[in-house]
Amino acid sequence: MMKLKNLFPNFDLATMIVKNWDYDSLDLFKYWRISSNAIYPFKNQEKVHFLRIAPVDEKSEEAILGELEFLRYLRDKSYTAILAKPSKNGKELEIVNTPWGKYYAVVFERVKGEALEDTQITNDIALLWGKALGRLHKLSQAYIPIGQKRCSWKDQIDWVKKVLNDFPDEKKAYREAKILEEFFQSLPITDENYGLIHYDFELDNVFYDEETNEISPIDFDDSMYHWYAMDIEQTIDSIKSEISPVRAEEVAEKFLEGYRSEYNISDDMISLFPVFRRFADLYGYTRLLLSTQEKWGNEPEWLDKLRIKLSDIMNKRKSKFGRLVE
Repeated sequence: MMKLKNLFPNFDLATMIVKNWDYDSLDLFKYWRISSNAIYPFKNQEKVHFLRIAPVDEKSEEAILGELEFLRYLRDKSYTAILAKPSKNGKELEIVNTPWGKYYAVVFERVKGEALEDTQITNDIALLWGKALGRLHKLSQAYIPIGQKRCSWKDQIDWVKKVLNDFPDEKKAYREAKILEEFFQSLPITDENYGLIHYDFELDNVFYDEETNEISPIDFDDSMYHWYAMDIEQTIDSIKSEISPVRAEEVAEKFLEGYRSEYNISDDMISLFPVFRRFADLYGYTRLLLSTQEKWGNEPEWLDKLRIKLSDIMNKRKSKFGRLVE
């Protein structure tokens, strides 16, 4: 999540930046959303596109370029991932100076279908979902970046420790980072079990098109080099969190079955799911800690409520920090 001060919509800013691309109508701007990026939908040639923007102090140019290169690779391999649209200047990434500061901007064309969070997930769809992640990892195994390389789990742990150094009271979180760092350094890395993962292959970032019977993931913004099992754990955790308990176990089983039909995951790696969950909790905790650091007087009611919600999430995660890996 971006810093809370950046969660307010700015239509003048978005209108100024989107002029770097062709568009027919900006009426869809009213359906904006902001989390890790600010997203403003618009139409061009009757197709829905999404302007994704973020202040330069929130993101890394190298990371975005690495994300876009990986997406081009996937499309070249006929994988139905989201597609970035070049600007009028022929650039997929625009760096724009504005009265509100400098921003990174990318435009994506909407993928077909509906997000899985808005879909009745049958066993067949769950199988396709798993197969899509398995194929993604199979393609990742063969991927050799030409330009910028995405960061790794180690880079993110280093970033976590750097952030926590500015929060002297976060001793448990820092200890958790050290425990996980030591454990992951002991894990074997092979071409088969480790590579560039999506990291957020969850219900809101995966679309299903009934007409073509295809799965299309979006939002590779958090992709990193990690063990492939991290992606699987993240997805299964989202299934258990967001799908009714009556269906969650079966959906998770079908997802894993679909994955294994495309790519192998050993039982040893599956047994490490709890450790990968700890990585996700620590990484997410630190991002929220940084996002909520600043506070202002007379904050709107919705922001007060958001702070309470985020605080509850952080406290639950923090309560589990510092345990030795069994």
